[in-house]
Amino acid sequence: MGSNVFNIGVSGLAAAQAGLLTTGHNISNASTPGFNRQQTVQSTNTPQFTGAGYFGQGTNVVTVKRIYNEFLANQSLTAQTRLSELNAYADQIRQIDGLLADSSAGLSTALNDFFRGVHEVAATPSSIPARQSMLSMAQALTGRFQGVDSRLNEIRDGVDTQLASTVADINSYATQLAELNRRIILAEAAGPGQPANDLLDQRDQLVAQLNQQVRVTTLAESDGSLSVFVGNGQAVVIGVQSYGLAATQSGEDASRMTIGITLPGGGTAALPEAMLSGGTLGGLLAFRRESLDAAQNALGRIAIGVAETFNAQHRLGQDLTGALGGNFFTAPAPQVVYPNNPLNGGTAALGVAVASASNLTTSDYRLTANGGGNYTLTRLSDNATIFAAAALPQTVEGMTLSLAAGAANAGDSFLIQPTRTAASDIAVALTDARSIAAAAPIRTAAGNGNTGAGAIGAGSVIGPPPVNANLTQTVTITFDNPPTTFDVIGTGTGNPANVAFTAGGDITYNGWTVKISGTPAAGDVFTISANSAGVSDNRNALLLAGLQTGKTLAGGSASYQSAYAQIVSDVGNKTREVEVTITAQESVLKQAQDAQQSLSGVNLDEEAANLLRYQQAYQASGKMIEIASKLFDTLLGLGR
Repeated sequence: MGSNVFNIGVSGLAAAQAGLLTTGHNISNASTPGFNRQQTVQSTNTPQFTGAGYFGQGTNVVTVKRIYNEFLANQSLTAQTRLSELNAYADQIRQIDGLLADSSAGLSTALNDFFRGVHEVAATPSSIPARQSMLSMAQALTGRFQGVDSRLNEIRDGVDTQLASTVADINSYATQLAELNRRIILAEAAGPGQPANDLLDQRDQLVAQLNQQVRVTTLAESDGSLSVFVGNGQAVVIGVQSYGLAATQSGEDASRMTIGITLPGGGTAALPEAMLSGGTLGGLLAFRRESLDAAQNALGRIAIGVAETFNAQHRLGQDLTGALGGNFFTAPAPQVVYPNNPLNGGTAALGVAVASASNLTTSDYRLTANGGGNYTLTRLSDNATIFAAAALPQTVEGMTLSLAAGAANAGDSFLIQPTRTAASDIAVALTDARSIAAAAPIRTAAGNGNTGAGAIGAGSVIGPPPVNANLTQTVTITFDNPPTTFDVIGTGTGNPANVAFTAGGDITYNGWTVKISGTPAAGDVFTISANSAGVSDNRNALLLAGLQTGKTLAGGSASYQSAYAQIVSDVGNKTREVEVTITAQESVLKQAQDAQQSLSGVNLDEEAANLLRYQQAYQASGKMIEIASKLFDTLLGLGR
C-alpha cells in the first residue's frame, strides 16, 4: 500500500510539474503573435482491483493541447484578408481622387481656359492675338490631357511594382509553409498522436500573413501537413512542395502585368484576375480593373470627344485666308492590341475607327474569330455580347470594325481599347493662327429688286458636301408665279424646279441650310454664295464655343465638363465607399480577433491562478511522497 501511495504521489507530482511547465510557457508567450494558449490533458491511471473494490493509481498526462477553434480562426482570416484588400485599394484610389479633383492638375480648368479663348475669337474674329491665345490655350488643354494620363500611367506602373513585390512575399510564405509542413510531419511522426503545438502555431501565423497578401483556403492532410490554396483552388503548397506565383507580362496586352502560377516543368500559366481576390494582391488587381482602367478610359473618351466634335465643326468653317477649315486637333485613334501568344495563328490585321464620339463607351472589348469570316465582340466591362457570329465590317458603340488585311483563324482574339491611350495621343494640329476657321463659308442675300416680304436668314453649314467646291458655289432661289414654289439654280446635284415653299422651313443643298421667312413675291430672288473676305465673320466661332455646353458625349447626355465631373464624382464616391467600408471592416476584424483571443489567447490573471493551483498540487503531491516514505520506514521498523 505504501508503494501505491508513493506512485500516486509521483504521478501527481509529474502532473503538477507538467501544468507548471505549460503555464510558464503560456505566460512567456503571452505577447507572441499567433500563439495559442496550451493546456495539459490528464486522465486517471488504471485502478487496481482488490477485495475491497477498485483503488485509484493516480494520474498521467495524456497530451498538451493548444486551445484552438478552426471556425473562429477562419473568421479572423476572412476579415483580415478583406481589410488588407480594402487598404490596398484605398491607398491607390486616393491618388486618382486627389489628381482628378485638383483644380491645378485636373482637366476642368484647362477646358474652361480653352473655351474662354474660343469665345475671345468669337468676339474679335479678325484679331491675330486672340487667335494666337486660342492656340496657346489649346496647347495647354492637350498638355493637361497628356499630363493627367501620364500620372495615371505612373500609378499603373506603381501597381505593377507592388504586384511584383506582393508576389515575391507570397512565394516566400509558401516556401516557409512547405518547410514547416516538413518539420511538423517529422515531429508528429517522432511522437505518434502528439501534436507539435508550437510548430502548428508558427504555421498558422504564416498562413495568416499569407492571407494578408491574397485570400487563402487550407486543407489539413492526414500526415499533419497543410495544403494551401489561393483563388478558386490553385495550390501554392501541397505537403512539402510549394508552387510559386509569378508576375509576368500579359500575353494579350504587353503593357499589362498579369499573375500566373509557376508550372512544375517550367514556365508560367496565367491566372484569371477574377480568381485572385482578397489581400493586398486582390486589392491591387481590383483597383486596376475597376477604377484605374475606367478612369483612364473615361478620360480618353473626353479627349476623343473634344477632338472629333471640335474638328467636325471646325471643318465646316472658313479661315482668315478664305480656305475651308481643317482639323483643329490631331484626333486619337482606337488601339488594337494583338496577343503575343501562339493562339493567334492567323494573319488578320484589324482596323478600328471612331464612327461616333457620342456613342463611345468607357469599356474595352475583345473580338474573337469564330471561323468562316465571322466574329464575336464582347464588351469587357460587363461581359455583354455586342454581336455574335457576324462578318466585318460592323459599326457598334461608336466604333467601326473592319478587317484591314489578312485572315483570322478560329479562336484568334483581338483586344480593342477605343479610348485607353486617347488622352496621351491628342495634340493640336494647327500651327498658324490664321487657319482657325471662325467664319462660315457661305453668305446669303436677297435680290435688290425683290418686291415681296420674304427674308432669308444667315444660314448654317450642316456638313461637308461630296465636293468641297459645291459648298461655296453660288446658288440662286427664284420664286415662281404664284410664289408657292421656287426654282433652284447652281446646286451640285442639278437644278431643281418647282420646289414647294414653306415659310420658315429648311432649304438644304450643298451641305448648307437656310430659312426664308415671310411671303416672297413671284420673281423674288435669293442667293447663297461664298463668304469672300469674311474676316470679321464669327458664325462658326460661335458654334465652336457652343460645344462647351453641348451634349456631345455618352449618347448625347453629357458635355465635356459634365463627363469629366462624372469621372471625378465616380472616383470620389468610390474612394469614400472604400474608406467607409474599411471602418466597418476594422470593426468586423476586431470582433473576430476578440472572439478568437477570448478562447485561444493567454489571460495572465488566469495563468497566475493556475501557477498557484499547480504549486499547491505540486506541494501536496510532495507531501504525499513524504508520507509514503514514512509509512515505508514504519514497515521496515516493524521487521526489526
